Amino acid sequence: MTLTIPGFDHVRLPGADGVELAAAVGGHGSPVVLLHGFPQTHLMWRHVAERLAGEHTVICPDLRGYGASDKPVSTGPEVYSKRTMAADVVALAAALGHERFALVGHDRGALVAFRAGLDHPEVLSHLGILDVVPTLDMWNVLHGVPAAVGYHLFLMAQPPGLPETMIANSADAFFGSFLDAWARDPAAMPEPVRSTYLRASAEAVPSIVADYRASAGIDVTHDQADQDAGSQLAMPVTVVQQDWGARLGYDAATVWRAWAPDLDHRLTGAGHFMAEEAPDEITEAIRDLLLR
Repeated sequence: MTLTIPGFDHVRLPGADGVELAAAVGGHGSPVVLLHGFPQTHLMWRHVAERLAGEHTVICPDLRGYGASDKPVSTGPEVYSKRTMAADVVALAAALGHERFALVGHDRGALVAFRAGLDHPEVLSHLGILDVVPTLDMWNVLHGVPAAVGYHLFLMAQPPGLPETMIANSADAFFGSFLDAWARDPAAMPEPVRSTYLRASAEAVPSIVADYRASAGIDVTHDQADQDAGSQLAMPVTVVQQDWGARLGYDAATVWRAWAPDLDHRLTGAGHFMAEEAPDEITEAIRDLLLR
């Protein structure tokens, strides 16, 4: 059974470089694009999307390499760079007739959203970020024993071959371990949803690894260049995250404020999968963002 967001149309639209993205589109009003995280698909937005659709056109794509979107073979670092994935999102929105839109991302999708905000400031009206810090800062704060929580980042940063083989040989156990460890309310992902995520991830191991490998290479290069140039996010930004700063020994709000002068930083008691665990809270945060 294929799970969908009720009341939404499901379409395929052009991204960058000839890649096609699958997306759920619904509602009416000013456009909001919602980007999913790992190891999920656009389905993670089902509750929030339905709540927002009464006042907004809501667009929920699968990122390139994930879900039902195209999974191009990684022939170089740019194929899964966040710069390329951000270009996908801008192209997809334009194909729907939206030259300017709000963008909210979770986890991997949040890193794509961050890059879109830096590369396409004229396109994004508002930017929402769920449970990450920028890639450059992420590597800077991961140190010591507490960094073990991010072991997968180091695994998938290794040269092509071994990570893909190891993960493919135990895909359900690997991807399922994050669904188990990162959720504070496992009931938020009932079995049909969990199975959808596991199946989609198992079918996308090479592209998922390529996405993560880019974050240990070219994405850092891009972030460093922007930091060196003093680039900042020009639009209103809302960040909602767990208190990772307390766990890893840094001030997350300070990290974000260096990039986002117009910042609303919020901590949540929900787990990592907050759009599913606390959809009312996340919907409220997005609505508040869109009023700024």
